[in-house]
Amino acid sequence: MENPKQKNLLISFCDLTNFTKISRNVNETEVFNYLSKIYEIIGETIEGSNGQVIKFIGDAALIIFEEIHIDAGIMALKKLKLKIDEYNKINNYDSRLIIKAHFGQVVAGMIGTKNDKHYDILGNEVNIAATIKSNGFAITIETFRKLNAKTRKFFKKHTPPITYIDIDERHKD
Repeated sequence: MENPKQKNLLISFCDLTNFTKISRNVNETEVFNYLSKIYEIIGETIEGSNGQVIKFIGDAALIIFEEIHIDAGIMALKKLKLKIDEYNKINNYDSRLIIKAHFGQVVAGMIGTKNDKHYDILGNEVNIAATIKSNGFAITIETFRKLNAKTRKFFKKHTPPITYIDIDERHKD
């Protein structure tokens, strides 16, 4: 068994707004097919940008990018939000993708039952990523500081606590 390793990663959680409401108003097969399409869009967008989908949890996903791909990762997440929001609009789903991203150190490795292990990440930085307040797309100051000047232009400061939100997003707090 390979030992877990500490890694610096861009950690992102994304999930859909109004998913519970959507799933109550359609049959389970339609919910399954809807999530299947959402998962495909996430996989295509993230895996095509040097990222990795760690896992799906219902309407949410945990996504990572290696430190060297942080700018490309942020741009892929922006692209993902646009794709899913557009898909939902075209298909009359009252839902948007919420994205939260944080940069930090995690423990990464294979974990699971004796017969079914999968790659996962754990640690306080994962918890920080999961609990960021976001009304659309938000990144932490640790993430912002790692970005190049070109990528930083897509965000503006939002307080308190300090996060950076998409330049086109309105302050709602």
